[in-house]
Amino acid sequence: MTDFTTLPDLASRLFGGGVVHADDEFFAAADHLVLPSAPTFTPRTFDHKGQVYDGWETRRRRSPGSDSVVVRLGAPGVIRGVVVDTAFFTGNFPPYASLDGAVGDDWVPLVPKSPLRGDTRNLFEVSDERRFTRVRLTIHPDGGVARLRVHGEVVGDPALLPSEFDVAAVEHGGRVVDCSDMFYGHPESMLMPGLPQHMGDGWETARRRDDGNDWVIVRLGAPAVLTFADLDTTHFKGNAPGAARLLGSVDRRDWFELLPRTPLHPDTRHRFPLPAERPADHVRLDIYPDGGMARLRLLGRPDRRVLEERFRRHVEAR
Repeated sequence: MTDFTTLPDLASRLFGGGVVHADDEFFAAADHLVLPSAPTFTPRTFDHKGQVYDGWETRRRRSPGSDSVVVRLGAPGVIRGVVVDTAFFTGNFPPYASLDGAVGDDWVPLVPKSPLRGDTRNLFEVSDERRFTRVRLTIHPDGGVARLRVHGEVVGDPALLPSEFDVAAVEHGGRVVDCSDMFYGHPESMLMPGLPQHMGDGWETARRRDDGNDWVIVRLGAPAVLTFADLDTTHFKGNAPGAARLLGSVDRRDWFELLPRTPLHPDTRHRFPLPAERPADHVRLDIYPDGGMARLRLLGRPDRRVLEERFRRHVEAR
């Protein structure tokens, strides 16, 4: 099985994912399914309906049937795999689950009725090249699920995108493809939506004890002429990089300078205009010598033909 869990969670609340329908949520609300945080549990914590669970839990069925929930994907795209996480559900997890995806008004089977284990991240690969906007999780016959992760590749609708936007953002198809170090934080955190919440919400490397520097390479959502960069060290006060540099490339071999090595300040949003001369599909961020970066924003004018072809390919896939 390929590690599809490294791909973005298209259903995450971070991207605007949400529950739009649930057959039943008597014991615990289905909205918990799309929370980006890991599920938690405090034993012997009761409300008026019973033990409090950080997840979706339906009542016990006394007649044949199943329970389902419909989730709107915050970032529509191609689904590569799903995680049905039954964390902390031990005597009350569903024995089986299935998943469908929405293409227009039609539902397409993505994961057949499959056995689940309790208190476990149950992983299922998906092989379908179509672009989906919603998914429907069905549990058989009832029970509790803590989280639903829908991992895949973002495929945005060009008709809904402005002429210039953040082409490095995960929600627009940006991805980290390589980095020197991610000891304290994954570099893809820099590409996530919203303001950084704390120092753990960003990329941070180990302290270097040599003469080198740390770096990360981002594949842009589409080839673009870059016009503006945000290098945000918010919350990094005693561990911000001393300086940074940006390089662009169209083949990851022939690199050209976008931003020369420039001093950075701790806990600061730095904004730099870029030359807007040559298109790039990859950008390399070098930090000197090490440290933490909360967000990286790269505004640019993408190649609309690439966006339109990708959208058409996955909409027309069968």
